Amino acid sequence: MANYTIEEKDSFTVLGFGTELKSHYTDFVGINKEKADFWNEVKEDGRLDELKAVASNDYIFVVNEAVNNKMMHYAGVMTEKTLPEATRVIQFPKGEYVVVKGEAQTDLELSNTLTGMAFGQALAEATDYAYVGGPNTAVIMGEQNGLLYGEMWIPVVRK
Repeated sequence: MANYTIEEKDSFTVLGFGTELKSHYTDFVGINKEKADFWNEVKEDGRLDELKAVASNDYIFVVNEAVNNKMMHYAGVMTEKTLPEATRVIQFPKGEYVVVKGEAQTDLELSNTLTGMAFGQALAEATDYAYVGGPNTAVIMGEQNGLLYGEMWIPVVRK
């Protein structure tokens, strides 16, 4: 049983740098490697620091979104500002979200854990709600006791 809540959220905007995931959507090993390579790249080349400089809070957003039949993955921050070289401005709708909380040693482990719990358990258990697509995000919120903590936010509608 997944530990989740249904929460009402105001609309918000995430500015991000992204990459297209080329692995088949069932190739979790391939997808996770592509995501890890991308995150290493945005940390090393300074793009993540550029995003943090315009962020409205300290949260880091790990966004997944289907765009024009492509699986896209973004490193982002919540902001109303923009950067000319940013890949995408991602609009999250006002509404209800399945929210799953978790902790992990690394940002990638946290994102993967939250994603697995949310899509593998919470959505199946939230029988009065349906995920109808749109962007979803793991939110890395901070660190405590040597672990990163955060939440997965998936927009849903009542059935």
